[in-house]
Amino acid sequence: MPPATLPAARRTQAERSATTRTQLLDATLVCLQDLGYTRTTTTEIARRAGVSRGAQLHHFPAKVELVTQAVEHLFERRHAEFLAAFERLPVGPAGRLDAAIDLLWSMVKGPAFLAWLELAVAARTDPELAAPVAELTGRFVVMVDTTFRRLFPSDEENPFFEVAPRFAFALLDGLALERLHNPDDAAAERVVDMLKRLAALVMPRARGVELAAGVTR
Repeated sequence: MPPATLPAARRTQAERSATTRTQLLDATLVCLQDLGYTRTTTTEIARRAGVSRGAQLHHFPAKVELVTQAVEHLFERRHAEFLAAFERLPVGPAGRLDAAIDLLWSMVKGPAFLAWLELAVAARTDPELAAPVAELTGRFVVMVDTTFRRLFPSDEENPFFEVAPRFAFALLDGLALERLHNPDDAAAERVVDMLKRLAALVMPRARGVELAAGVTR
């Protein structure tokens, strides 16, 4: 006799609710990337998520709430992925700053950038969207700053330390924007390489580089 198959454990209401929310948030990000903010509708989001319109309204009554929480959901996911990837790097400071820049660039140049760009541009002229996007941006800046201090504590006395994360994101965001209409990966990689060289000059401890007699080893 074949062994009896145990029935699958039934999911709780909380688990089903969490799954529905995740499906809606992920579908929202895809819509923002594919359609842009203006053409993204809650009806289309529900269709792509495979949930009923009623379920969508229950979790997110307004489009503004849905799109801003979707981008925050994306930031948190990418942040966790960044930390996990960074933890897998070899122990020791050498090359860690270069690796961090490579990880950031891999995230910024991906489809996540498009979703954020759509929201940021729309918020400029949409009063209903402006406040939540500003709040989300502020939380993101704090998250980045906290992560940077955790990863490179030895360089906190460096005068460049305070602006380093914002400088890197400003450069990489601009590069990602340029790639939308000029997808020259070789040229982009040269810019990223120059960012690494600048980082080595202004933050030698974080990169694991010692300066002797004004010469970088």
